Amino acid sequence: MPRPRRRLASTCIGTVTAGLLATGAALATPGKDRPEGSDIAMGAYLDYGPPGVAGIPHLSSWLGGKDIRVGHTYLPGDRWAGIEGRVSFLEDWADWRLAGDDRLFVLNVPMQERNEDRVPDYQVARLIRAGAQGRYDEHFRRLAERLVELGVPDTVIVLGWEMNGVTYTHRCAPDPENWKVYWKRIVNTMRAVPGQEFRFDFAPNRGADAIGWTKCYPGDDVVDVIGMDSYDQGPGQTFDDQITQPYGLQQQVDFAKAHGKPISYPEWGLFRRGDNPEYVRRMLKWIAQHKPLYHTITDYCPHGVWQCKQNPESSKAFRDALTPERPGPVVPTPVVPTPVVPTPVVPTPVVPTPVVPTPQVPTPQIPTPQIPTPQIPTPTPVAPTPVVPTPTPVVPTPQIPLPVTPSPLVPTPVTPVTPSPVAPSPVLPTPEVTDPDPDTDPVTTPTPTPTPKPTPKPSPAVPTPQVPAPSPVTPSPLTPKPVPTPPKPLPQPTPPPVNSKHWCVPLNFGEWLSKLVGNQSICIKLDFGKESGFWPF
Repeated sequence: MPRPRRRLASTCIGTVTAGLLATGAALATPGKDRPEGSDIAMGAYLDYGPPGVAGIPHLSSWLGGKDIRVGHTYLPGDRWAGIEGRVSFLEDWADWRLAGDDRLFVLNVPMQERNEDRVPDYQVARLIRAGAQGRYDEHFRRLAERLVELGVPDTVIVLGWEMNGVTYTHRCAPDPENWKVYWKRIVNTMRAVPGQEFRFDFAPNRGADAIGWTKCYPGDDVVDVIGMDSYDQGPGQTFDDQITQPYGLQQQVDFAKAHGKPISYPEWGLFRRGDNPEYVRRMLKWIAQHKPLYHTITDYCPHGVWQCKQNPESSKAFRDALTPERPGPVVPTPVVPTPVVPTPVVPTPVVPTPVVPTPQVPTPQIPTPQIPTPQIPTPTPVAPTPVVPTPTPVVPTPQIPLPVTPSPLVPTPVTPVTPSPVAPSPVLPTPEVTDPDPDTDPVTTPTPTPTPKPTPKPSPAVPTPQVPAPSPVTPSPLTPKPVPTPPKPLPQPTPPPVNSKHWCVPLNFGEWLSKLVGNQSICIKLDFGKESGFWPF
């Protein structure tokens, strides 16, 4: 759309103005709380040169300290020197951009000189074909080098803006195909400069205007952002019409999404319908909803809201929407000292734990039966007195033994007799009875006879419990033989009688040891008399 006549201020006036506005900027403090969409990079076109740079902090202060992150200006399109960037104000914008890492410098670049001279369509078509053939490449190469030299290689370049309209010499309608070729030559030329990081913004007017802007789209490879300039004017009577009309706001959003590009609004503001706060609120809401890379309102009359005083209602709507919400003044809460009430120390009563005596359960005394220790008499060795027997000639009488009838064994209680040493005397030989079965007969313990019987007379034999009755044998004449004096027999334990107080148990030391120590026994004396209480009968 048409731009107002630019008026260049002198260096002195610009310097003074910048100083005064910078002083006011010191009062601006960035807001902490931001409304919806307030994080989107926002700016305003205030002026093309130093006054525009100096006005940014003042605008921020007017908006309650809002951070103005976008600086926006235009290169003059009257001569190729301006398009090449040979203007002094680029240095001011470069300094502003370098003062903050999150800042964005947006630069509108014409595609032809005499850009606002209303050149007729046939001449525009001839200029477009010349550009497509590369005749103007050198101008854009110099611009790229100038921006890199100033330290702003990441500038967003709005190249050939509003190309679908009828205003500028760089319009597309006279030759759309060559126009797209010309755009590509400019982009590729500038990208060929070492150190560049440019982003190219394709920004038509909202609506169809002279040609549908999609017919001028040069391709995804040479476009980084899809923008749109949208003022409060036709086509469309309402903001909803601006959204839904052909080539309107909604089509821009959809087209950018289909091509994977972010959107932008390099120019927007009031125009044909005057002070229209509803338009301002709706446009800011649309921006917050779709989150463009950046947006800048054109802030001079009749479009603006800050420098233009003829739109007070729209100005208020703009300021209310973008001023960061600040909390009210913090009124310190008076600190009322809490009285320290000492907690009374209540002694805890010590309750003695009752001692419950453990009942003494008497252990039952079970009488242990007293088993008498058997008294083993220690045999006292008695030295035998050698007795020299006087041999007396004895005439043996042949003894004819009579058959002996064995009588039944009747156990007779025998009082144990302690054997005493007896002097051996000559003993007449007694007929020997041959034991028919020496292996099965028990051995009768010989009892020493104190007095020898010179003439044994056969008499019924009283058998002892250990000696079985001999079978009748036929005696044979015995020839007396001298009997040697037998050695003193060792005391042999006598089998205890039934119910006796003196029991003897024979000890078996084996055959070899028994020959050395003789037959031994252990005798136990127990009292089983009638008075003892153990009498079994």
